[in-house]
Amino acid sequence: MKKEIYLDHAATTPLDKEVLKEMMPYLSEEYGNPGSFHQKGLAAKKAVDQAREKIAGILNCSSEEIIFTSGGTEGDNLVVKGTAFARMGEGKHLITTKIEHKAILEPCRYLEKEFGFKTSYLSVDKYGLVTAEQVKKALTAETALVSVMYANNEIGTIEPIAEIGEMIEQENHQREKKGWPKVYFHTDACQAADHLTLDVKKLKVDMMTLNGGKIYGPKGIGLLYVRKGIKLHPLLHGGGQERGLRSGTEDVGGIVGLAKALDLAEQMKIKENARLVRLREKLISGIKKKIPHALLSGHATKRLSNNIHFCFPGIEGESLILHLNEKGIYAATGSACNSRELKPSYVLLALGISKEIVHSSLRLTLGRETTEKDIDYVLKVLPPIVEMLRKISPVKVKQ
Repeated sequence: MKKEIYLDHAATTPLDKEVLKEMMPYLSEEYGNPGSFHQKGLAAKKAVDQAREKIAGILNCSSEEIIFTSGGTEGDNLVVKGTAFARMGEGKHLITTKIEHKAILEPCRYLEKEFGFKTSYLSVDKYGLVTAEQVKKALTAETALVSVMYANNEIGTIEPIAEIGEMIEQENHQREKKGWPKVYFHTDACQAADHLTLDVKKLKVDMMTLNGGKIYGPKGIGLLYVRKGIKLHPLLHGGGQERGLRSGTEDVGGIVGLAKALDLAEQMKIKENARLVRLREKLISGIKKKIPHALLSGHATKRLSNNIHFCFPGIEGESLILHLNEKGIYAATGSACNSRELKPSYVLLALGISKEIVHSSLRLTLGRETTEKDIDYVLKVLPPIVEMLRKISPVKVKQ
């Protein structure tokens, strides 16, 4: 049997057995609709309410501020379009970064094209970092929304969300005196949820997106934290579930699973992060030692504990992924949402990396089941593959 090592946890994670166990009753015998008033319906509603309360405790917010969605993409769209449509008369300016997930970038472009919005796409430094000062300089009287991701899905760089939130909070006090509309601050925390604090008061965010599939929970379920007082226009109209912001019968099993997954992540965060950082650093140092001209992407320390991203000039990332797959190592080149495209990663281009080098990228993202033996196996298999691909490549590495 072929050895299998899954190192693509930024794309999705396996469902935790404890999460599945928690979900099982709501996938079989407890099948009621939470909107129904009979016993089955009331049992389903109780499960949803308890899950909402549990999540609110983890996020340090009110249960009324939790809106369940189908995942990160829906949550991000609800933030961008929902803010735009709700505040059309207050301001038509958005601020985000050049390395955001497409679930933020594409709605911004849609609003520009169809409704005349203007978006400021902030540049990042060579590590993928943006600063609160950059955001402050981009603010105008028309700014309705700032959206900066908590941690990048490709390179793992962690952004200074609390600093940006603090600055926006202070700016909003000044805007109030001028009679200007407040700026909403959102962060996409899908990649960060398993590794960093989710305390919305510490982060000083108005809205935050989370996704079950990135935290060993079920796929097709997510949530959006929406601070009380924030005006959003719904994308889906119907039965008025989720405070009227997300109509549709609730996915009870998914919601219960999401709450359990977040609870488990919170319990093991400190210990697991320490373990992952040790494995990450072993893999990074091993790659640098064994593979000449290996270029680490992202920040050396301000990065997610499980993220390793390299470029290997002189090879094609797609060929590398295929050869690793043959050896039972499952990894990625570029983000999972774009990896079937042959276009160069816009995230890496934003770091100032050349197109030629961008095409040689490899992302390895570790998980709870990753062991030291797995790291040793990668360090045994990866260097000779890179060496072989460089030998047959028409592009020669500059010494």
